[in-house]
Amino acid sequence: MPSTRPWAAVAAAALVLSGCASAPPTGPPGEHAPPVSVADPASARGARGEVTICGVRDTGVFETLTQEFNARGTGLTARYIEIGQDTDSTRAQALQRLEGGSSECDIYLTDVTWTSEWATQGWLLDHSRLTERHRDELMPTTLETVRYAGRDWAVPFYTNAGLLFYRADRVPPPTTWREVYAQAGQDRSHRVEMQAKRYEGLTANFLELLYSAGGSVIDDSGRVTVDSPQTREVLRLMSQGLESGAIDRACLTYDEDYARRAYESGAAGYLRQWPSAHKKIQETAAGPVTQAVALPAFDERSKPAAVLGGWNLAIAAKSDDPGAAVALIDYATSAQFQKKMVLDTAQAPVFAALYDDPQVRAELPFIPQLKESLLQAKPRPRSPVYAQVSRAIYDNVYEVISGQADVESGVRKMTADVETAQETF
Repeated sequence: MPSTRPWAAVAAAALVLSGCASAPPTGPPGEHAPPVSVADPASARGARGEVTICGVRDTGVFETLTQEFNARGTGLTARYIEIGQDTDSTRAQALQRLEGGSSECDIYLTDVTWTSEWATQGWLLDHSRLTERHRDELMPTTLETVRYAGRDWAVPFYTNAGLLFYRADRVPPPTTWREVYAQAGQDRSHRVEMQAKRYEGLTANFLELLYSAGGSVIDDSGRVTVDSPQTREVLRLMSQGLESGAIDRACLTYDEDYARRAYESGAAGYLRQWPSAHKKIQETAAGPVTQAVALPAFDERSKPAAVLGGWNLAIAAKSDDPGAAVALIDYATSAQFQKKMVLDTAQAPVFAALYDDPQVRAELPFIPQLKESLLQAKPRPRSPVYAQVSRAIYDNVYEVISGQADVESGVRKMTADVETAQETF
């Protein structure tokens, strides 16, 4: 829910921190954020003390980051606090701290979908000067996940975009989504595994098809655009895929882990999945015959599209030591640490040159395909109430593809629900 604090009060509190305010709100029509303090790149020089990062359950990335950062002996140390086990619980715990004015967390690990909401609340510093000096080094699409109202509100840390894994011993390399579904419908062992239960994963799967078909949910002015021929076309294809058996009907209960395990069991020919699944697949019988490609186009008239995922590092407006936070972010986004991260955990780096690094390519053969997918990826709908917008999408997509609603009524209901969500801000 939006904060009831007036922007003037937010701005005043922010100015106390550093005395340096960002420019007046700018950006596309419909995007508004208050003036806040600007994170200064020079503030990292001579910083001392401990910086606290708060985020989701650690898969090893932050254990490594804090150990390496602390071992440098610069007088700066870092610690990582797990405040949630998944994206939703992490967001809930973060909001408790932010709305309560807590200064416990200097840096928040933020999901790419949170930027608009947190920017409009004045909870973060303006990171534009931090991103500007690294702009040429970062994957260009990752910067779209931190931008709102003409300013940057975090620094990209690791990114993500979907890939299509397939059994090269069963099915041909995919060219379009329509051909994938046609091929998958010929044999149960060719079918598609995806994420289609009622949650954010279904939103991502739907948006990948919608973006490729040329559709959208919300335009730059905040107008809802999901009532379109493209939305209807995508929902028909998904519905027909489930009816024909091209999509495994069990996908209606699957998240990423369940979809991956079904594919690993030999139940399917295709798997839509995030790239971090590659190492786990390689450890199974499906590994030797699995290949990965960037997501295909919707049909022969379309262009391929993916949906950006990943996490960013954002300095809290209430941080007691923004200079130390800047120093930690500088190290976390350096080529040195980003390379260690991708080799150790297969998390997709934001440092662009690593996608062409010989060692990275040798260790992770899907990296060229991931680079292709990232370069064609788009952010999810920008909205300060994205959580409600996503729920409006996945609830209505699920109703249609599971056979509980027809396409036309599903589109109308989705449009109304997205509009209602937008009106709550």
